[in-house]
Amino acid sequence: MVPEFNLSLPYITDDLPGVGGRIRARIDDFVVEEISSIEPSGKGDHLYMSLTKESMTTREVQVQLAEIFHLRPQEIGMGGLKDKDARATQVFSLLFEVGKVEPKVAIKSVEKSIEVRVNWAKYHSVKFRAGHLVGNSFRVLISDIKVPRDEALDRSKRIANRIHQIGIPNFYGEQRMGRRGKNAKAGWNILHGEKSVGNRWLSRYLIAAYQSYLCNRYLTERVDRGIYDRLIPGDIIEDHETGERTHIENPKDLQERYINKEISFTAPMYGPKMARASGEAGALESEIFAESGLSNKLLKRNRVTGTRRRGRLTPRIEIKAKPRGIQLSFTLHKGGFATTLLQEFMKTSHGQH
Repeated sequence: MVPEFNLSLPYITDDLPGVGGRIRARIDDFVVEEISSIEPSGKGDHLYMSLTKESMTTREVQVQLAEIFHLRPQEIGMGGLKDKDARATQVFSLLFEVGKVEPKVAIKSVEKSIEVRVNWAKYHSVKFRAGHLVGNSFRVLISDIKVPRDEALDRSKRIANRIHQIGIPNFYGEQRMGRRGKNAKAGWNILHGEKSVGNRWLSRYLIAAYQSYLCNRYLTERVDRGIYDRLIPGDIIEDHETGERTHIENPKDLQERYINKEISFTAPMYGPKMARASGEAGALESEIFAESGLSNKLLKRNRVTGTRRRGRLTPRIEIKAKPRGIQLSFTLHKGGFATTLLQEFMKTSHGQH
């Protein structure tokens, strides 16, 4: 039997009124661009292409690129999935082991076949992967705001100041969960053998959505129990600059670094190979896992390995008043969802952000 899904997520600025409004009234109200750690050298078998897309999923672009150049989708590398209803710029890499295509020719072929803009194309020696992604920069307009613009600007600045102080939980957004948790529920059914999906990529994606749901549950409990704004015994922390992860028993000496946003706790993406927290942090992890009815045996059978995820985002947010609303500009660490941050400002949803 499918367990009850709790999709509600707390606001970290719950005591500050939002501005309402909506996002994506126009496609160019939501602009996102990848920040990569890799600069293609001009040599190698992987043709890196920076594309700007609208009204298409990343997966759709990946599949169409494969069709144009007679490649398999898995030979098309990418850093992550970008919003469909946005103007999104991201890098894809195409593996040409035989019969290399000139970058200029490739650009023409793509722009003739798909409604995208190709910004540049250059060869490199390795496939482009999620590990090459540093983060994403966003420029988002909140339109149709019901409060006066000066009031909206003041409210937005108060919310931004709070986020600058303590960050926000690194929740997965509705894009991953699916509307009313549809994707996460499908993932639960696949894991328990109650649903079968022929497409391997989609099956993995839906299972990951259920992992993401459990990660959200863990982060929600940290907020609700008053242990979001500090480290606790047994946490596995991540250094924001180096990405190095360390298991800690006594967090007292590290609280100042946490407050200064140099380090954060990490949250579980459950699986048999996931590094497990201990102490108070480990007890909470185990509690969430027990509620799910999963087992490592079941996860292993479905080839789920598990990992950890940085527990909070610490963006700097620039706010501007525009004729149609309030514009927010910010950069998020890879894997962070802009909708999680935007809901803190809008407060239009009490359920899944």
